[in-house]
This record gives sequence, C-alpha cells and structure tokens, in this order.
Amino acid sequence: MWIFLLIMIALFGGAYGYLGWRFITPAHFGPPWSWLAWVIPAVLVMLPFVQLAFRNSKAGGVWMDVLSWIGYVSMGFFSFVLVFVLVRDAAWLLTLAGQKAVSWLGGGSGELFDPARRSFLLKATNLGILGLSAAVTGYGIFQARRKPTLVRVDIPIRGLPKAFDGFRIAQITDIHAGLTIGLEWIRGVVEEVNALGADLVAFTGDLVDGSVAQLRSEVAPIAELKAPHGVFFVTGNHEYYSGAAEWVEEVKRMGLDVLMNEHRTISVDGSGLVLAGVPDVSGGQFLPSHKSDPAGTLAAVPPGPPRILLAHQPKSVFPAAREGFDLMLSGHTHGGQFFPWNAAAALDQPYIAGLFRHPVKSGEGWVYVSEGTGYWGPPLRVGTHSEITLFTLRST
Repeated sequence: MWIFLLIMIALFGGAYGYLGWRFITPAHFGPPWSWLAWVIPAVLVMLPFVQLAFRNSKAGGVWMDVLSWIGYVSMGFFSFVLVFVLVRDAAWLLTLAGQKAVSWLGGGSGELFDPARRSFLLKATNLGILGLSAAVTGYGIFQARRKPTLVRVDIPIRGLPKAFDGFRIAQITDIHAGLTIGLEWIRGVVEEVNALGADLVAFTGDLVDGSVAQLRSEVAPIAELKAPHGVFFVTGNHEYYSGAAEWVEEVKRMGLDVLMNEHRTISVDGSGLVLAGVPDVSGGQFLPSHKSDPAGTLAAVPPGPPRILLAHQPKSVFPAAREGFDLMLSGHTHGGQFFPWNAAAALDQPYIAGLFRHPVKSGEGWVYVSEGTGYWGPPLRVGTHSEITLFTLRST
C-alpha cells in the first residue's frame, strides 16, 4: 500500500509540476505570490494522500472530512486541467512542427507566432482551461452526488425454473463510505433499494474506505437492507485496505450473508437457484484464507440449478468461466468514473460497464458490471452515473 502511495505521489507530483511550469512560470508573479502559487498546489496534491494515510483512525475528525473534500475536489479539478493542457500543448507542438516542415521545404518564412503573441495565447488559453475545468468539475460533482440512477435489466437464462421467472435481484456496489460519502447518503441508498421490493439484494464489495472503529456508525443503515430471500455480500479490494477480517465480522453482525468462496441455494416453490460468491481477487495477498477461488466455488455447486456468481472485479470472469455460470455480477470499475481514469480501467479489466456475453464451460454466460452506487476519490462523475441495478430473471 505504501509503495502504491509513493508511486501515486510521484506521478501526481510530476503532473502538478508540469502544470506549474505551464501556468505559474508564464504568469511572472512577484514575491510572495510566486511562492504561494507553487506551495498551494503542492499542499493540495498531498491532501488526499494524507487522508488515506489516516483513514483507519479517528484522527482529525470533522477537519479530516473537510480536508478530504478539498483534496479530492482539487484532484479532480487538476485532472481536468492536465488533460486540457496536454491536448492544447500537443496541438501547439503539431502546429509548430508543421511550421518547421514548411520552412524546411522552402515554402514559408518567419515565425507563425511571434513571442509576444505566443505569450498572449498561452495566458489566454490558460484562463480558458481553468474556466472550462471549473465548469466540468462542478458538473461532475452534481452527477456524483445526485441520487443513483435505477437501471433495470432483464436477464434471459436458459433452463431457469418457471418459479424463478420474474425473480428480481437488486445490486449495489462500490459505496466507498469514509472519504466523502457518509451516513445520510448511505441511508438514502438503503431506502431506494428497499423501496424496490426485490426478492434478493446483492452487494458486490467496496463498502468502505476506513476502519470499523471509524465508520461503524456511518454504514449502520446497511443493516436495514431487506429482501425475502436474503441480502448477500462479497468483499472488494478496498475492504482489504481497511481491515477485511474486521469488516467481514461487522457486515455479518449487520445481518448480511457474506459469501467467502461459498454458495447458497435459493428455493422458490420447490425449485432452486444457486447463488455463489467469492472474495476479491486481491484478498489472498492480505489474508490467505481470503484467496478468491471462483472455479473451485462453482465446482462445488451441484449440477442442475442455474448459477449466479457475485465477484467484485470483472477479471474474476476468467477462472469462473472454467466451471460455468449463468450470470456474474461485478462492480469495481465505476464505469471509469471520469476521464482520464476510464482509460486506466480499460487497461485493467475485461469489461468496464454494462451487460456482456462471455464464453463459459456450458456455452455462454452473462456478465454485468455496475458503474457503482457510489464513487471513489474525487466526488466526480463525467460520462458515467451512479447506479442501483434491478435485474429481472426471465425463462427462455
């Protein structure tokens, strides 16, 4: 975890340094404004990492929450600034390269932009980029903090018993309580889910970013989730950054059924459906007993009834496919949340968001990847939405 933080600090430090070079240096601030212009971004880039370092304690209280908001909003804002600056500078370099090419070919003379005009354009576009980034950040906050969208998905399952035709499963995932998401927001999600009256509720991980001692009261509404056939939970990778063993016990205490390479048989009018669940793929790196084993878990399932697998990360599809499943529910990706992080998500996962067919042992299974009920890090969503998903199983 510390290595990850150091790498991220180095990457963000380099990015902020580049922005300082492109924004602060051309502004020619006099002292002490020049010093402040460099120090303030340096402080802002450190705030999220300070919060992460102390998230498993109660240090800071309300001030830590305030610093989290400031740090993560600024992280999102400067992410947009960086993208726009890189696009601007790339276009600038291409223009200059074209000018040089024309000059070398003997078809041009002089500078395309004289130094004074170039300085003016740099400052003018800098102001435009700051304004545009602020507007996109504001929109992103609105999108992230609004009520999650209800996404309805019908899933046709071959061989589904008639008793399960119309069976409804509500999925929530990736709430990430503890950074900028707290009690009232979680209570609203629970009320929305319970109002659906689903037959079963599946929570596919990343409930928290903090310890049980720190966040027990914040996530208390999760205990109010209700469904006739149960409320089920599997761990996500962020549980393992926050004390997974303690969180598994806390989630059980709240009344959820935690599936740790296990399955349950759901019965309706004498017919059965198998619900299996695995820990996050990273679980075994933290706790050997939490090593994820989708193939082994499904291999232990009796033949016949349809199989549904809960697995936090979409990449669990590869070991799971060897034993077959009819439907796998995942989260983790947040749909990319906002650019440029969606590009990073696409490099790491086979599916980013939505419903997909995937080859499995028995033919083809469905994979659904939720865009997440909450968000992580910057409280922003651009091009994605928070969602509560309601699946309706259909006989074919």
